[in-house]
Amino acid sequence: MAVDKEVELHAQAWDHALSYITPTALSAAVELEIPDILEDHGGLMSLSELSAASGCPREPLYRLMRFLIFHGIFTKSNDCYAQSPLSRVFTRENLGPYMLMQATPVTRSPAGLSGEALKTGTPLYLKSIRGEDSWNDPAYGFHMRAFTNGMAAHARLTAAAIVTNYPTAFNGVRSVVDVGGRHGMAIGKLVEAFPWVRGIAFDLPEVVADAPPRKGVDFVGGDMFESLPKADAVMLMWVLHDWSDDKCIEILKKCKEAIPTSTGKVMIVDAIINEEGEGDEFSGARLSLDMTMMAMTTQGKERSYKEWVHLLNEAGFSKHTVKNIKTIEFVIEAYP
Repeated sequence: MAVDKEVELHAQAWDHALSYITPTALSAAVELEIPDILEDHGGLMSLSELSAASGCPREPLYRLMRFLIFHGIFTKSNDCYAQSPLSRVFTRENLGPYMLMQATPVTRSPAGLSGEALKTGTPLYLKSIRGEDSWNDPAYGFHMRAFTNGMAAHARLTAAAIVTNYPTAFNGVRSVVDVGGRHGMAIGKLVEAFPWVRGIAFDLPEVVADAPPRKGVDFVGGDMFESLPKADAVMLMWVLHDWSDDKCIEILKKCKEAIPTSTGKVMIVDAIINEEGEGDEFSGARLSLDMTMMAMTTQGKERSYKEWVHLLNEAGFSKHTVKNIKTIEFVIEAYP
C-alpha cells in the first residue's frame, strides 16, 4: 500500500512538472483555429479533413488532438473529432483571443515567476524575453495585437456577464466613464444593452487616438492620476489589480471626485480572492490570476474582500455593495 501511495505521489509530481504543456497545447489549437473549424463544420471531422482545414500536417495534429482529448478539451467518436462544451469556449467570439494573448511573449507571465523575482520584487519576464522595454519594442507589434484582441475578448465577455447577471446596474445612470477603456469594447457593449447611458472610454491619449468610432461612446484621453471626466458613474474594469494599495487609493479618490456626491457610484469590476469558506467555480482561476499579477507587475495583485474594504475606506467611500456576476470578477460598487 505504501508503494502504491508513493507511485501516486510521483504521478502527481510529474503532472505538476509538465502542467505548463496543457495551456501551451491548447494555445496551439486555438492558433490553428481548430475550435472555430469544428464549430463552423457543425459535426464530426476526420483527421484528414481537419488537417486540410487547419493547414497542419496529419501526424502532429493527431498527437495534439490526442493530448487535448485526454484533457477533456475536444471529443472523438469513430476516429473523428468534434467540439465539446469546453472547446466552444475557445472560439474566436469567446475566450480564444484571450488564450492566444496568454501565449505571447508580451504576456507570458510564468517567465517572471521565479525565486529571484520573489526575493527582489522585480518581475523578470520582460528581461527574459528581449530586454526591459519589450512592451514598446516595434518588433512586438504582432504580440501587442494579440494582447489587444485578448483584452477586447475579455471585456466583451465581462460586459455580457454584467448585462445578464446585473441588469439593474445602470438604473438611474445617465453617463459612465470606463477608466482604462482602451477602444471601448466593454462600454460599447454596455451602452448597447442600456441605450440611455452615454459612455465615455477614458485612456491614455495615444490609446484612444487609434480607437474606431462606437455608437454612444465618446473617447477621452488623459491621465487617471490627474483627473477624470465627470459622470454619474465611473467603472474600473481590471484596472486596480495592476497597482499597489497606495496607487489604488489615489485612483479611487480621483474617481470619487468625478461623480456626484449624493447619487454617484464607482463600479470596480475585479476579482475577489476567497479566503474564507469554499468559494465558487472561479476560486482557482482567481488565485492563478494573482500569480500572474505577481509575475507581471511590481506591486499589482488580486485582493481579498478585506483588502478591498481597506482601499475603499482609505479612499473615503461611505458604503459599498458586492454583486456576483457569475464570472471571474465581481462588481464592487462604492458610494461617496
